[in-house]
Amino acid sequence: MNLTELNSKERFSSRVQNYVKYRPSYPNDIISYLEESIGLNEKLIIADIGSGTGISTKLFLDNGNTVYSVEPNQDMRQAAENLLKSYSNVHFIDGSSESTKLQSESIDIIIAAQAFHWFNPEPTKKEFLRILKANGTVVLLWNIRKTKSDRFMEGYLEIIRRYAETYTNKSDDDLIPKFFDYKTIYKAILDNPQVVDFDRLKGEITSFSYMPNENDPNYVIMISELEDLFNKYNSNGKVTLEYETHIYYCKMK
Repeated sequence: MNLTELNSKERFSSRVQNYVKYRPSYPNDIISYLEESIGLNEKLIIADIGSGTGISTKLFLDNGNTVYSVEPNQDMRQAAENLLKSYSNVHFIDGSSESTKLQSESIDIIIAAQAFHWFNPEPTKKEFLRILKANGTVVLLWNIRKTKSDRFMEGYLEIIRRYAETYTNKSDDDLIPKFFDYKTIYKAILDNPQVVDFDRLKGEITSFSYMPNENDPNYVIMISELEDLFNKYNSNGKVTLEYETHIYYCKMK
């Protein structure tokens, strides 16, 4: 494993608790959208690759699906096990997108939520083709902050831009089409606003792996600016984080 791979698989270890508490979930409308678009039903077997703390896994468990939750980061996988311990239809796998440890042709739908940009594309493609059944589908999900929004969101995005660590994000315009060998890809966007208090706002920004944490000298001033922004724009102690959930799917086999 090279340093880049290690960083992508371990960089969230110090953020797990904030990730569990404060990261936004996905709208329940995803289920009805996938029912209509790809024929999702409770009998289909799902692999959630890069499943993290189980946010996306829970959506499909609640739908009645058997889900294989594949996550290389031990701390995040343990958090998912704690979150989802009451479910009998989930299996936790210490694996990665390149090596899921799942049986060949055992999966109807692969989900990758907030994770695809961390994958090594070529070995991941090979692995996805191995584990998918005939006519198998891959679904990619991201919660994306709206860039054109109100003054609060403009200020929030400016704080993120100012304090974010520089890192390489592989999710460029051509990566997804190339991954799917330029087959037909379908896309939908669902609104996913999050109404939050200051603790939730602070917890969210510090859950991102590229933002300063408590040990960083920039942390205190970043939180001070965030609090000033919140105080300026909150209504009854709440602000709205404007998110959209972007959904891509492609019949990979």
